[in-house]
Amino acid sequence: MGEITGTHSIHGEVRLNPWCDSPDFVKKFKTLYFDSEGRQPVALKNARPHGNIVILKLDDTDTVEQAQKLRGKVMYIKRSDAHLPEGTWFIAELKGCRVVDADDGTVCYGTLTDASETGANDVWHITNESGEYLIPAIPQVVIDTDVENGIVKIRPLKGIFDHED
Repeated sequence: MGEITGTHSIHGEVRLNPWCDSPDFVKKFKTLYFDSEGRQPVALKNARPHGNIVILKLDDTDTVEQAQKLRGKVMYIKRSDAHLPEGTWFIAELKGCRVVDADDGTVCYGTLTDASETGANDVWHITNESGEYLIPAIPQVVIDTDVENGIVKIRPLKGIFDHED
């Protein structure tokens, strides 16, 4: 979900730098976790956007001293709690997917290794033995995304992989 960067009040609130599209996304959750395996839950009493950060009030954190001990901690969610709209994935779910040609199916362009946000659309990073390639994550290029089977089907723009003009 993000990283706790500091305290906010004498009542134990903390400042979270969210790693999601919007600070409002954090408000959907009732439980966050101090570990990626979900073994250290903490109830989320309140979450409110404050500019580009989120102010959190966590259960059992009632003083500034308790909150200060949480600085630098990474907060996690359970994927099953996210309830994303159909056709929406977390970047972590996309990483590692094989990227293949939507029309041929046998041509493998590489592995999706990262995604970057731009003003207009996300850009996906595809890596293969020749290097890294960037593709726009738009419907004209990304034809099908099958995260469960680790496959993304694309119809690349001319020149991205074949070096055409």
